Amino acid sequence: MPHPRPLVSTLAAALLATFAATAAQADEVQVAVAANFTAPMQKIAAQFEKDTGHKAVLSFGATGKFYAQIKNGAPFEVFLAADDETPARLEKENGTLPGSRFTYAIGKLVLWSAKPAIVDNQGEVLKQGGFDHLSLANPKLAPYGLAAVETLKALGAYEALAPKFVQAENIAQAYNFVATGNALLGFVAYSQVLDEHGQLKGGSVWLVPSKYYSPIRQDAVILEKGTTSGKAKPAAEALVKYLQGDKARAVIKGYGYAL
Repeated sequence: MPHPRPLVSTLAAALLATFAATAAQADEVQVAVAANFTAPMQKIAAQFEKDTGHKAVLSFGATGKFYAQIKNGAPFEVFLAADDETPARLEKENGTLPGSRFTYAIGKLVLWSAKPAIVDNQGEVLKQGGFDHLSLANPKLAPYGLAAVETLKALGAYEALAPKFVQAENIAQAYNFVATGNALLGFVAYSQVLDEHGQLKGGSVWLVPSKYYSPIRQDAVILEKGTTSGKAKPAAEALVKYLQGDKARAVIKGYGYAL
């Protein structure tokens, strides 16, 4: 009569088989992420890997630069842009998986200074002056930079303040110019000045009314390299679904974005 296998050994074997199956299915997805979405995406990516086993390999930068890199064959599989126009253009150029584009967040623009009591809650500091440099992202590459220009023109302050511009390559650099004191104030993304609990990290801020700039609808899309045989690769599909789930949406909302 054969001896029964010990229960512990049986459980261990079952767990090992489950782990092996999960590991076999786990994959990496290369993701191009607009710079304004750096902090929330880092948090979402960590949760995504924990929950699915897939790893999101993140690159951060300006939306316009990513477009050029994607057109030149960069190996990105999912693109989280800072606008809706760039993913739509890629879609028209047959560079995406049809039907995969969606709005993952709606951004908000702020005028921020790393020092307290510099920026008032009406943005009057722009008219009063008293500063030498105003940081903003390149409006030709970064949607938040374009929103800053639209705001200044709506306020009738563009011509007077243009000589004071310190133009950054992307919104992350625009933030750094202010954070390091190279510019007393600047236009940045609301998400950049908030901590993970949705509280202002420091300094002073004006949340720019949305009437002053075009809506910053941030779209995500699965790129051509994130597909195989006309379908999304498992890790790319899993990430896009995860971004639309409750956990990711809670993080996005916590960083001050609208949904």
